[in-house]
Amino acid sequence: MTKDTLFYKGFYGSIHYSDEDKCLFGNIIGITDSVSYEGTTIQEITEDFHLSVDDYIAVCNTMGKTPLKSAKGSFNVRIGEEAHLKALIKADMEKTSLNQIVKEAVEKEIEDIELAG
Repeated sequence: MTKDTLFYKGFYGSIHYSDEDKCLFGNIIGITDSVSYEGTTIQEITEDFHLSVDDYIAVCNTMGKTPLKSAKGSFNVRIGEEAHLKALIKADMEKTSLNQIVKEAVEKEIEDIELAG
């Protein structure tokens, strides 16, 4: 987990700052709906995040809906023709798959992210 995220009951939330409004705000990450929260201090935004997660879970339960969008481990990526070709060439040069090249690139990009729980 980073300083820019919150964690509660298996949910992650972003933290951003609005200079115009002089407040912190964020959204629950990884859900199909849009749930936001805010506060003027870390304590306030954390409390509002917790309330938002609790409300989201309650609404989903009432509707018979699964709260979290799953991260199944596969997704489509659009990177442009030139990057695609370069990745294919690199995969061939390293005698590996395009999937492995993309997997390693993503893992390198996110290696500093620690998950809570």
